[in-house]
Amino acid sequence: MVTPGPSAAPTPPASGARLTPLEEELLRLAGSVPDPELPMVSLAELGVMRGLRLLGPGRVEVELTPTYTGCPALESMATDIERVLHDHGVPEVAVRTVLSPPWTTDAISAEGRRKLAESGIAPPAPLDATAGGPVPVALAVRCPHCGSTETELLSRFSSTACKALRRCAACGEPFDHFKEL
Repeated sequence: MVTPGPSAAPTPPASGARLTPLEEELLRLAGSVPDPELPMVSLAELGVMRGLRLLGPGRVEVELTPTYTGCPALESMATDIERVLHDHGVPEVAVRTVLSPPWTTDAISAEGRRKLAESGIAPPAPLDATAGGPVPVALAVRCPHCGSTETELLSRFSSTACKALRRCAACGEPFDHFKEL
């Protein structure tokens, strides 16, 4: 079940308390679910897992932030999280959508970026919007096949709204580029 959450930053369990070993294990299990649109990366590697709380015996709430508002994969993510946690003995699972702060591509882990590139998808350049000051503008996207920066945009949208379709001028191969958000 997906329930919309308030537009406030997620709060850690017990007002800043550390996760218990059980919560850590359940968060690891929920985070291991593959993204439905990018199955080579897990939800944890994509950086959309915001938190997990035990609400009582057999009751868990998972906080999930979509890559963008209206992401069509959100319901599938929630269903897959529920299934994994049900399979590990949690009878009642609620997945709450958290929209603030919004997800950015900076949340993708180094391992997630590596897996995207390995799968032929150019990972997004880091934004690091928390640093303040000017935001660097990426002028070139590196081809995940040959490494060339001589690439061209074919379409602002590819198989998902999160990706653009590009072609490498050096090797001629088309590839998806995960857009910086």
